[in-house]
Amino acid sequence: MLINIQFIKTKGKPSLTELVSEHLNKLSEKYEWLIRAEVYFKEENDPTGKSKICEIELSAPGPRIFASSTEESFELAIKKTIFELEQQVKKRKAVFVAH
Repeated sequence: MLINIQFIKTKGKPSLTELVSEHLNKLSEKYEWLIRAEVYFKEENDPTGKSKICEIELSAPGPRIFASSTEESFELAIKKTIFELEQQVKKRKAVFVAH
């Protein structure tokens, strides 16, 4: 799977790139039909402290799969977003098996 990572309004960190690549590679090993992942890291001003945003869009057969989460750190946002993606991918696989 091809992974494209972009940092918007924040500085890029190699540790974040490695972490998200590791999680997405595990997902692509489990689901071989995933084609590409677009990952966006954003930072916004939020008085509650949850200002780190991670958005991931997966290209796969059928409609694209998208998940986003806003957390206190990028690491938490990555974990939550990957979990949401995995739930959606499981549903998509169930549709493939049914047909």
